[in-house]
Amino acid sequence: MDVANKSTVSEFFLLGLSDSWELQMFFFMVFSLFYVATMVGNGLIVITVMADSHLHAPMYFLLTNLSIIDMSLASFATPKMITDYLTGQKTISFNGCITQIFFLHLFTGTEIILLMAMSFDRYIAICKPLHYASIISPQVCIALVVASWTVGIMHSMSQVIFALTLPFCGPNKVDSFFCDLPVVFQLACVDTYVLGLFMISTSGIIALSCFILLFNSYVIVLVTIKHYYSRGSSKALSTCTAHFIVVFLFFGPCIFIYMWPLSNFLVDKILSVFYTIFTPILNPVIYTLRNQEVKTATRKLKSRFLNFNKASPSCYF
Repeated sequence: MDVANKSTVSEFFLLGLSDSWELQMFFFMVFSLFYVATMVGNGLIVITVMADSHLHAPMYFLLTNLSIIDMSLASFATPKMITDYLTGQKTISFNGCITQIFFLHLFTGTEIILLMAMSFDRYIAICKPLHYASIISPQVCIALVVASWTVGIMHSMSQVIFALTLPFCGPNKVDSFFCDLPVVFQLACVDTYVLGLFMISTSGIIALSCFILLFNSYVIVLVTIKHYYSRGSSKALSTCTAHFIVVFLFFGPCIFIYMWPLSNFLVDKILSVFYTIFTPILNPVIYTLRNQEVKTATRKLKSRFLNFNKASPSCYF
């Protein structure tokens, strides 16, 4: 059965970020650059980790999966927004809107659990180094990634089921550049106060609780580094700092949007842009610039690629 049959609204109109043609062209250029940089940067991390045997470690396995999620998160709505700036068509079907909600919560939910897995990995590496190899085994890493995607799927399904139960009987202007529950549910023909409480309980509190757990774990790790490590502590401190920066920049906007679903739309738009377009590019920037092993592996990969290109022409003679 077509899910659109359950609502009198067959499509939504995305108001976007601005009505100004000049600003739209500016956003088109900026977001296009950011999207390409996100795909290239995160794709380079995935290729580098796969190509370099020295990076076949639990932390980099989790980092690779984070890059894949970031590329997915950047792709669920950004390409359509960029295309809309060129075509001027800002409508999205009811099914398309529900699909965006599904993938948004799938990727964000998965990333939340994966960030917690990365925090657990760093906690064991710093606080229990002698037991690291036995605790963080390849099987455990795979289980953590599978658990991340499983939780993400369960969370996104709950949001989609909730969205499909909402009656839409007229208003169809979404004050954003993509569909998400905090803006879509306000178009429903029901009391939005109750729906807001649902949003806070299912997304806001979960995100806040996970952030508090992550914050506490990194505090423990940093205290451990300060008190028990002398040599090599700068490397461990740099790694944990990079992890925490990603955590803070990802969770901050999510917590604000879902803890206050009836807040100012302008603020929500800015934060939505931040965690769907800007945050995914921070992963390659932060990890490659602050991690010497990744930088070294990237240079090796570049050298191998250049040497291959130099050697290739001679094959034809």
